[in-house]
This record gives sequence, structure tokens and C-alpha cells, in this order.
Amino acid sequence: MTTVTPRRFGFGARLSRWDLKFSPYLYISPFFLLFLVVGLFPIAYTAIISFMDWDQVRGKGTWIGFDQYAYVLGQPKFWIALRNTFSIFLLSSVPQMVFAVFLAALLDQNLRAKTFWRMGVLLPYVVAPVAVALIFSNLFGDRYGLVNTALQGIGLEPIPWHTNAFASHIAIATMVNFRWTGYNTLILLAAMQAIPRDYYEAATVDGAGRFRQFFAITLPSLRPTLIFVVITSTIGGLQIFDEPRMYDQYGTGGSNSQWLTISLYLYNIGWGEWNFGRAAALAWLLFLIVLVIGAINMLITRALVRTDGDQR
Repeated sequence: MTTVTPRRFGFGARLSRWDLKFSPYLYISPFFLLFLVVGLFPIAYTAIISFMDWDQVRGKGTWIGFDQYAYVLGQPKFWIALRNTFSIFLLSSVPQMVFAVFLAALLDQNLRAKTFWRMGVLLPYVVAPVAVALIFSNLFGDRYGLVNTALQGIGLEPIPWHTNAFASHIAIATMVNFRWTGYNTLILLAAMQAIPRDYYEAATVDGAGRFRQFFAITLPSLRPTLIFVVITSTIGGLQIFDEPRMYDQYGTGGSNSQWLTISLYLYNIGWGEWNFGRAAALAWLLFLIVLVIGAINMLITRALVRTDGDQR
């Protein structure tokens, strides 16, 4: 009876196995190291500062517990900023989604110079936010703005874009829609082009028109992409800063906080009042708000997916 001796692997073979096993982690390690430095560490450090009365000169603070959170929540300006944030978010996100779907469906057709139109749609996104804000702040000027001039030209009263809260929200939402509609359009266009054309050919044979095909084939197929766009738009919309900051020359959110948002309020506290502990507490409150809205979006997403699965 012959005995089989176990095969021994040399150092080179063992090194090859280790390389095969651990090299994928080494390839992705730069991302995690970068995230640790510029992402996780600032989040944790901000959480610590939010519980302190921070002295920016000495670089240290006194532990005061939840006093910063209680102070921020007790300020009427916080609730005004929260209301303004949600108002601008709703005025921008809903029309933005409608326009993005419409433009994506239009660009999905057999148009001439497709590349030109697609690049043109993306052009507002690559323009500097400061330039966009300056242009639109002049368009919506109270005295000499182009919009009010046009309204007066047809016999209507000018709109106080910088003194009326709701009017300022519409103007800022218009800026947001101008910048981000094209970006979302291209995402939805890519999803539309991934839909098999056999579906449309079969629907055409069955006598369905383009309108019917859009609601019966295109929109249901876009559901995962629409959910992604809604979630990212929600996160970005609740953190809106550039447009309100540049809406007027002062950048404080209006004389009566007409368009003050949470992010702009955070900036004013941190770099206007130099109260980093209070600004850190407000940053964590904003993080919790985004987290709650994200959880609600996740629940709605699961419900939609479950409903779609039951229907199938």
C-alpha cells in the first residue's frame, strides 16, 4: 500500500495565494483611507465639538452636554430656516423631476444632432454656481430685474422677489431647477436607452400609441432610476447652500430670514458668529433630518418594489 505525501507549496505559491486573496482589499484601500480622513474623522470630530462650548482661540472646549442642541432648537430662526429649506426643496424637486422626465423622453427620440442637444442640456450643470446665482439674482431683481420689467410691460404689478418669502423661494427654486434638471435628465435618458426596444415594437403592433407606451412601458421601467434620482435630489435639496447664499449681496438669507436655509444658517453661526460648537450641533441636526427623510424614502421604495412584485 502506497502512502501519498501531502503536497507542499513553496513560498512563491503561498505568496500568489495571498496576493489573490488580499490584493482586492489593497486596491480599494485608498478610497477607505481617504474617506477616513475627509469623511469619517470630520463627522466624529463634529459630534464631539457639538457637546462643547468650543474656544476657537485655544482649540479646546468645555463639556456642556446637550446645551448647544437645546439652544439651537429653542431659536425661532432654526424653525424658520427649516421651513424655508423644505419649501425650496419642494418647489425645486417636484418640477425638476417632471421636466427631467419630459426632456429625457424628448431626447430619446430620433432627433437630429443628438450629441449637441444632450451636451446643451448638461451645460447649466457645469456652469459655476456663483455665475448662475448672479445671473438669476439680477433676473429676479425687485426694481430693475428682467422678470419684473416683463411683468410691468404686460400691465402686471412687480413681484417683491427679495422681500416676500414665497416669491424668493420660487426664484431660488428656479435657479436649482436650471442647474440640476439637465443632470437628472441624462441619468434618466441613460435608463431609457437601456429599455429593450422589443417592448415598444410589441406595443406598436398591439396598437398602443406613444402616449400609452410612455406610461405603460417607459415609466414603470424607470422606477429604480427614478427612486435613485429622488433620493439624491432629496439629500442635495435639504443641504442647499450656494443659491440662497448668492441670492443677494449680503448672503445672510434675507433681512427677515425670508430664504434662510439650514445650511446657510449653519454657515452664519460657524463663520459669522464663530460659534463652532453651536454650528456643529446644527450640522448634526441637519444630518439627522436628512437621515430621517432618507429612511422615509427607503420605506416608500420598499413599498413600491413590493407592490410591483405583487402585481407581477
